[in-house]
Amino acid sequence: MISKKMTTALNEQINAELYSAYLYLSMSSWASYQGLSGVATWLFMQAREETEHAQKIYQYVNSVGERVALKAIAKPPAQFKSVTDVFEEVLAHEKKVTALINALADQAKKEKDHATEIFLQWFVTEQIEEEEHAGDILAKLKLVGEKGQALFMMDARLGARGADGD
Repeated sequence: MISKKMTTALNEQINAELYSAYLYLSMSSWASYQGLSGVATWLFMQAREETEHAQKIYQYVNSVGERVALKAIAKPPAQFKSVTDVFEEVLAHEKKVTALINALADQAKKEKDHATEIFLQWFVTEQIEEEEHAGDILAKLKLVGEKGQALFMMDARLGARGADGD
């Protein structure tokens, strides 16, 4: 059994993960409209991954005998200035999610909720990967720019995510 405070915090995280999925779906739609199918694919796959994260927390809350309480999901932005702008937002958003996960882990530790603390370690590790991928893409976009062949190659590279799971 976990505390009501922890249950509430985990429910908030489910909402945050679902918002992340909405955000990445919105970004994917924008990229698709811009003719950047590879970028759209990468972002779509990211949305799917965020939904899986929400489901993982959902299942955990249920497994410890507590109730999931879903809330409305905020509307994400729909317009972006550029692909670089999109990935700057992706990185900033992932850093925000990292802070949320770390706060949950801190709360579990403070409450001596060992099961939740162990459960959250997967998310702590996952956020390292999320920030690394977003930062890597952003650095490459800043390096090559958003014109001509460089953007075409980045789009193709990002589109490969669906094939290789990266």
